[in-house]
Amino acid sequence: MTLSPPRELDDPGALAPATAGLQREIDDAAARGGGRVVVPAGVHRTGALRLRSRVELHLEAGAVLRFVPDPALYPVVQARWEGATGPVHSPCLYAHGEEDVAITGLGTIEGEGGPWWDRQREGTLEHPRPTLIGLHECRRVTLRDVTLRNSPAWTVHPALCEQVTISGLRILNPADSPNTDGINPESCRDVHISGCHIDVGDDCIAIKAGTEATAARVPCENITVTGCTMVHGHGGVVIGSEMAGGVRNVVISACVFQGTDRGIRVKTRRGRGGLIENLRVTGIVMDDVISPITVNSFYHCGPEGKTELVGDRSARPVGPDTPVIRGLHLAHLTATRVHASAGHLFGLPESPLEDLSIEDLSVSFAEDPRPGVPEMADGLVPVTREGLRLGGVRGALLSRVRVRGADGPLLRLEDCEGVVGEVTER
Repeated sequence: MTLSPPRELDDPGALAPATAGLQREIDDAAARGGGRVVVPAGVHRTGALRLRSRVELHLEAGAVLRFVPDPALYPVVQARWEGATGPVHSPCLYAHGEEDVAITGLGTIEGEGGPWWDRQREGTLEHPRPTLIGLHECRRVTLRDVTLRNSPAWTVHPALCEQVTISGLRILNPADSPNTDGINPESCRDVHISGCHIDVGDDCIAIKAGTEATAARVPCENITVTGCTMVHGHGGVVIGSEMAGGVRNVVISACVFQGTDRGIRVKTRRGRGGLIENLRVTGIVMDDVISPITVNSFYHCGPEGKTELVGDRSARPVGPDTPVIRGLHLAHLTATRVHASAGHLFGLPESPLEDLSIEDLSVSFAEDPRPGVPEMADGLVPVTREGLRLGGVRGALLSRVRVRGADGPLLRLEDCEGVVGEVTER
């Protein structure tokens, strides 16, 4: 079913809100057992919309679904946000407990994030901002080809979903917009992300699994990311820092990172628990990054990260809240114009990073590097042109790892055992 074109108001620059009409078409299609709701070319101003099972929301070329930044248009719902479930403003496009949900087409979904970002910076929001697309406890989800712009918060957030396919998206948020991650699958199973272009103000893709505040510890598993370009984000593909439920069976391949702070990034800390295992990364090209590979077990961002427990570099007792990282394998990576570090990979003294391999890594530094802190952890200082640094590692294989232009040692080992191989200049 195709919506009528938007009706113009007296002000030529304004368009009538389309919320009621859009929601009615979505609900009617669901009542008939499913179908396609087509948004035609033109600008359609709307508030939050609820997606339904077996309904495809299709945006034709030239269609703009513009979400009006009025908090009253985004009712408070109980949903997962940064690991905990609580009251949040409804996502702009929201589905909960639905099946066979799809958003497709060559149109644009405009989040009008500016006023939301201002309210966040001013601390005037009673509840967390809307995500642009929030899908919770859904099965068989398809997102394809649309352009997503100026999200109020995280752009695409599938949580506790199964069989999620995301392809061909363009995600565009300003580099200085707060917490506007691109795609954040959280505690999901069987997620496939391909052919996306992501240019955002936080992590481009972040694979998450809840925090210590999450009641149900559900893993995020069986995730593939391939053929994507990432620009300006804090990380290209990131694991964590919310990973209490565990993250496993992740394959990242054939991607390009341009100007991201870090490339492949794993971050966690004591108190969060969780197991990260079976991460395979291959065929990645990076340029103009602070550091191409980081593993940070001392991640200090957020209030819980400021405690003595998180920052302590001495061994602590092992318990259920001790994170575990093992089975990290990286191959065929190129990083040019690197600024701070060729790589900074640290496990905990009481829970070392185990079963690490780095094969065919080529790193060259920028001619005029910017000083940068390799990772967000206490005790680190800005550096430039630092070689590969490993700490708290048990069992690692380095093969054909080349670092050109480093100031100082090409490889530094701290509290490591069973590291085989070397780093050379060519």
